[in-house]
Amino acid sequence: MSIGNRSPSARADGRGPTDTRPVTIVLGVQKWAEGSCRIRVGDTEVLCAATIGDRVPPHLRGKGSGWVTAEYSMLPRATAERTERESVKGRLGGRTHEIQRLIARSLRGVVDLGKLGERTVTVDCDVLQADGGTRCASITGGYVALAAALMTYGMERLLIGKVAGVSVGVVDGIALLDLDYGEDSRAEVDFNVVGTDAGTYVELQGTAEGRPFDRPRVDALLDLANVGLARLFESQSAALATVRR
Repeated sequence: MSIGNRSPSARADGRGPTDTRPVTIVLGVQKWAEGSCRIRVGDTEVLCAATIGDRVPPHLRGKGSGWVTAEYSMLPRATAERTERESVKGRLGGRTHEIQRLIARSLRGVVDLGKLGERTVTVDCDVLQADGGTRCASITGGYVALAAALMTYGMERLLIGKVAGVSVGVVDGIALLDLDYGEDSRAEVDFNVVGTDAGTYVELQGTAEGRPFDRPRVDALLDLANVGLARLFESQSAALATVRR
């Protein structure tokens, strides 16, 4: 059913298929963190904080190289129904573990670890509100927190690129950019794309629900994701332009 003159391809929030949700990045939201930001992508909101520590994991000791790692969590009422804290359960869930590893891999790919010295940068990503794309928002905001920390402490030269994440998918036969939860939950094809500003990718995670997708569909969705990534890189640059060096 359509309402008024609304286009059949218009989305619930009024966006067109190639529109991203509004992105807001606020720096310096945590007093004690070396770098921090709050990123809001539509109704998804994540608090990201970077900590620089003077030690590395055991397998890197004495090698002069650094490390970047990440932790991810979701507040109990970030979702429509309360979810139990994983600290109460006594273990991380499989989804949380997977997302933490993805965030860390993504951030390591744009830092010159060999010049970081024996230091570890830990990026904490805490979801305040979830409406689809929390891992993508965590990567996008996590990079800003990481970059702000390195820039503030005179290590900007260690940044060798930008990284961000965006979702694309097919809903009701239409390719859409930056899915919210309502779209993601009924998508026929759903991709999370993590890419760098050099045009390379950290991860392409795509699944079909029902009918399998073909190569032309993959290429079209990647082209669409690249549009979203370019906009996110612009948002990151605008936020980081305010960092005091």
